[in-house]
Amino acid sequence: MPLRSLNTSVLVWPNKETVVIALQQWAVKALETNPHLEQVGYFGSYARGDWGVGSDLDVILIVTEIQLPFERRSAQWDLTEIPVPVDVLVYTRPEWEKILQQPGFGKRLASEVVWVR
Repeated sequence: MPLRSLNTSVLVWPNKETVVIALQQWAVKALETNPHLEQVGYFGSYARGDWGVGSDLDVILIVTEIQLPFERRSAQWDLTEIPVPVDVLVYTRPEWEKILQQPGFGKRLASEVVWVR
């Protein structure tokens, strides 16, 4: 989350490097503790390089299997150690492969995702 400077009332938003390092560290721990997690990546403004104050981090998690419906999957992942708000999309490998086959959207998304693990 934004940090207040000790000398001023200005809020400082974490830079991209800080956010990506935090995600990489989270991914290492998550992959060690969750055998169903295969890949961790991010997309959106941080991947494109046009992030700014108030930007959230859009994260994609690829799992081998999951029993929850799509709309409830992200709730089981605690990414509160990331210093900005996070939106999480959780896909199984077959679901992700199907998305990548969609003309336009799938190819655009695939080219934008930065995989950290």
